[in-house]
Amino acid sequence: MSIQNFQDKQKIIPSLWFDNNCEEAINFYASIIPNSKITTIKRYPTDFQVGPIPGMGGKVLTAVFELAGEKFMALDGGDYFKFNPTVSLTITCPTVEETEVMYKALSEGGETLMPFQKYPWAERYGWFKDRFGLSWQINMEPGAVKIVPSMMFVGKYFGHVEEALDFYTSIFKNSSKHMVVKYEERDSDVTGKVKYSSFSLENHPFIAMESSAEHKFEPNGAVSFTVDCEDQAETAYYADKLSANPENDQCGWVQDKYGFSWQIIPKGMGELVTGPDKAGADRALKAMLQMKRINLAKLEEAYKG
Repeated sequence: MSIQNFQDKQKIIPSLWFDNNCEEAINFYASIIPNSKITTIKRYPTDFQVGPIPGMGGKVLTAVFELAGEKFMALDGGDYFKFNPTVSLTITCPTVEETEVMYKALSEGGETLMPFQKYPWAERYGWFKDRFGLSWQINMEPGAVKIVPSMMFVGKYFGHVEEALDFYTSIFKNSSKHMVVKYEERDSDVTGKVKYSSFSLENHPFIAMESSAEHKFEPNGAVSFTVDCEDQAETAYYADKLSANPENDQCGWVQDKYGFSWQIIPKGMGELVTGPDKAGADRALKAMLQMKRINLAKLEEAYKG
């Protein structure tokens, strides 16, 4: 449901799905992380019901905001998706003191996944869930504060990071692999697997790693990646390339063969589902919720009635 019409160069936007506390969460993040702001908040019509989820009227349909200068989107969607560590946000701070302050603020009321302390690869590092359940990795690194999405391949996807990097970089322009660090332990199930990798898609940085440990979670739509498409043809291109099972596509959302979720959205959709004609916008929104892949022409028909 990422519907904002973006005019800048960030083509891939991380999108966060909250259990009806979206506005509280994004205000919390923006109050802590430097160079952050909330740009727009669009809401469901007050009398609107989304399928079986009651009480969505007035909740956040889509929010656009920046954290450390990076553009994000978020929405209220109920408890259908839950955050888990298969996608986390890696935040880096330039000094020990700033890293400690950031960790304390973001982790308050959350849950520790890896203790915040000194490690062989970092003067300070920690992995935690914040009070909203979103997973963060925090690390000390010279330079400005920055945030990078990190993907963890677990379960049936373990061992597929290198294949996935080739897959993603073959689809998106201005993409490349930067670093692949492998486990070197002998006689281990992780030997030769990817301990850490960095890559970029449309000049947008990503991290990927894999874990052979038994985890009780797998990727879902709680964190997805919105692709801002220029037109219907580009929308079809990315949906065709990324969707592992087109029958399961819904509202422009597709899941790739590694379990990660993408929202493939054409420019102009935002003006239709949140347009000045309330009745038309309601019709367009209801039409969008019935679509598997977004058809801009049909949304325009619905808006005009």
